[in-house]
Amino acid sequence: MYSIDDKKYPCSTSLTMRYIGGKWKSVILIHLIEKKRYNELRKECLSITERTLSLQLKELEEDGLITRTVYTDKPPLRVEYELTDFGKTLIPLLQAISDWGKKTAKTNDRIKQTAIKI
Repeated sequence: MYSIDDKKYPCSTSLTMRYIGGKWKSVILIHLIEKKRYNELRKECLSITERTLSLQLKELEEDGLITRTVYTDKPPLRVEYELTDFGKTLIPLLQAISDWGKKTAKTNDRIKQTAIKI
């Protein structure tokens, strides 16, 4: 049994999913393997709303997985996000999840790849 802020997690899998679970967290994290500006991240996560992206980024920052750096030296304001050392420990897991999805998409007849319309 594990706990964070009085919330209990019965196993290590549930603890892991607390950090990366949900529709967007793992997607955001894999895009942040390389440092990104907010707008770059927004373009790479096409169907996420700005509100959801902002909320997820805030949660990931609070969990210590990413850092947010604001540059005010020149207008316009620039904000960049990147993985912390703790967040970088997830890279092998995120890549394995991505690789599994690619392999499954190739071998499962029910999955169709479609072009993205921008």
